[in-house]
Amino acid sequence: MKKVATRFAPSPTGPLHIGGVRTALFNWLYSKNQKGNFYLRVEDTDKERSKEEYKNQIVKSLKWIGINYDGEEYIQSKKIEDHIKVANELLKNGHAYKCYCSSEEIEEQKKRARQKKIPYIYNRKWRDKKESDAPKDIKPVIRFKSKIDGTSILKDLVQGDVEIDNNTIEDFIILRNDGTPTYNLSASVDDHQMTMTHIIRGDDHKINTFKQIQIYQAMKWELPSFAHIPLIHTIEGKKLSKRDKASTLDDYSKIGIMPDALRNYLLRLGWSYKDKEIFTLEESIKHFNLEGIGKSPSKLDMSRILSMNEHYIKNINEDNLFNQLTEYCKLYKTEIKSDKKNKIKKSLIFLKNKAKTLEDIFNNSQFIIKDDVNFNQDDIKLIDDKAKKVISDFSAKFSKIDQLTRENLELIINGLIKSHNTNFKGVGQPLRIALTGSKFGPGIYDILISLGKEEITKRLSNKIFV
Repeated sequence: MKKVATRFAPSPTGPLHIGGVRTALFNWLYSKNQKGNFYLRVEDTDKERSKEEYKNQIVKSLKWIGINYDGEEYIQSKKIEDHIKVANELLKNGHAYKCYCSSEEIEEQKKRARQKKIPYIYNRKWRDKKESDAPKDIKPVIRFKSKIDGTSILKDLVQGDVEIDNNTIEDFIILRNDGTPTYNLSASVDDHQMTMTHIIRGDDHKINTFKQIQIYQAMKWELPSFAHIPLIHTIEGKKLSKRDKASTLDDYSKIGIMPDALRNYLLRLGWSYKDKEIFTLEESIKHFNLEGIGKSPSKLDMSRILSMNEHYIKNINEDNLFNQLTEYCKLYKTEIKSDKKNKIKKSLIFLKNKAKTLEDIFNNSQFIIKDDVNFNQDDIKLIDDKAKKVISDFSAKFSKIDQLTRENLELIINGLIKSHNTNFKGVGQPLRIALTGSKFGPGIYDILISLGKEEITKRLSNKIFV
């Protein structure tokens, strides 16, 4: 049996879209599950719109989410000569023909189709004409001679048998009049040359698949297997597009979604295995199959992504979480100073509490990260004379303790509750405002232990509280 080979074939004409990432993921997982190879093909033949920055972003995005392709990137534009050669072979063996219709003629045909409210299909005018009838002043395109009679059946590994009438597929162009190949020709030749065994892609490609199968058959090449996965829709049920916000991996990375969490979410978006929700990378590869892919479009749900990310924040190793947090801050916020790193690392146990993103942890860490306290103007008004006395008494007792432990702090705070005839909030709230600038935030004991004796002393000596 042939070794399984799959590919992901994006065009570098814009940033990699979340739907494309899921397609890449399904191809990669299937090939790894089958002990096969997964390749990246960059379809860069659109010279006007293809940009190196987009190609780099595609490669970076795949690596970020943990998808590693085999070998070098396959660059489509380097294979143009091979595509043209196949077009000429198809012409020679009667599976293609030169079409001399002018652009005005084609436009007229399209206009009539619009008026009749029917899809435009080229009228095959030059299909059986002699070369001697050709006008001298028009450069021809080369069209593929599609089947006219009967039906074709696509044995789709996700959708099941898909049948269409052959006369609905026009004689599509394989070589433009400037001599450049079109998508359907290039993709077919590349897939054949790369010995692809399985083509897994979005179900908006179904009509392309019928065209490409005909090229394969005309060239007497061995057909790969095809699987068309349903598209991703917005939560409102519309087709997701590059214009939607949160459509690229950078959009997720910027708010602190972690790669493992997003990969897990995308795996479960339209695929299931029993009632399992959380998959390690190894489990994803072990259990992935095409049978588990649903036939209906999936809805991209931000609340589910955040929930998945929260699960990973709570459950991953804290060293790993800390490394991801520092990398995130370096990329999108401010780099954490080396003298603050240890304090944050030791405090992650409570800083990650209720955090759905790395950005949430960064925000929860502000009282440690910043050297100066930024006071919330409404909260600072709560520091009245009574609150100032609580802070002053706490400072006096705090300066006498040798070890900063919860037990020692509890003794001081419980003593203050008693001597000031108040409750826990009456002591905790003034201290929290003095130390962090806000009445909201982590528990007072967590704040005190995370800041350390020197920093607490400095913050409580602020002249505002005297």
